[in-house]
Amino acid sequence: MTDMTGWSVERLHDDHSQALRETRVLYDSQTDHQRLRVFENPTFGRVLTLDGVVQVTERDNFIYHEMLTHVPILAHGCPRRVLIVGGGDGGMAREVLKHRSVESVTMVEIDGGVVEFSKEYLPSISDGAFEDPRLDLVIADGAAFMRETEGGFDVIIVDSTDPVGPGEVLFTDTFYDHARQALTEGGILVTQNGVPFMQGDELSGTMRAFRALFEDWTCYLATVPTYAGGPMAFGWGSTGTAARRTDAETLRARFEAAAIETDYYTPEVHLGAFALPPYVSRLLP
Repeated sequence: MTDMTGWSVERLHDDHSQALRETRVLYDSQTDHQRLRVFENPTFGRVLTLDGVVQVTERDNFIYHEMLTHVPILAHGCPRRVLIVGGGDGGMAREVLKHRSVESVTMVEIDGGVVEFSKEYLPSISDGAFEDPRLDLVIADGAAFMRETEGGFDVIIVDSTDPVGPGEVLFTDTFYDHARQALTEGGILVTQNGVPFMQGDELSGTMRAFRALFEDWTCYLATVPTYAGGPMAFGWGSTGTAARRTDAETLRARFEAAAIETDYYTPEVHLGAFALPPYVSRLLP
């Protein structure tokens, strides 16, 4: 047996694991909901794990956060109210708030401890987002909030953990139905749906629900190095059919007007992300 002392070993999947070397542990604590750890890795910088599973790193978080924000926001064209479910590290809020057209962002995070220690130990990920006056941070259960909200959101982003523990309820048909009702006409819901090669059932379950609820539904892909097992899938559901058909010229004009800098997202990447390989397409009902 290889000595794994000094390594963080993730065992999310039954037949596959990944390990990241720890050069320094900065935080290790059990909250009411999960075990939080932050450590440093030479390649990925500071790394946050929840119950041993990588959630975010300083070096590659831009891919995940840019693709879950700029794709729906620029496809929509002029969202004014955005809801983020989860996202306690603040990275999703950081990217949403880059858009001047967004007037308000409601962020619902179940674990206030994640927010507080992210501010202290991972400040580069939120990059000041928690101080933006447009952000309304709500510490509450995301499913309960979605059930009770009056809605009126143009874009809803579900930045959830995997469907185990506290995150499990965010993958149910009931939750997606409440999210659909909380959207405006032409609104867009996007979700993280794991790595299809390793977690195909997760994507299929969400897509079955989306097919019943949305006028337009599919998924799109991006590759995030620390989410091992191939490209990651993001669910897409819209109450209208026009947003996903937005052409490259329009996306380019919106992107330039937004005047934001990105390290992964471009209008061309946006369009290409919806081109699915057959093994992923077969997971869609």
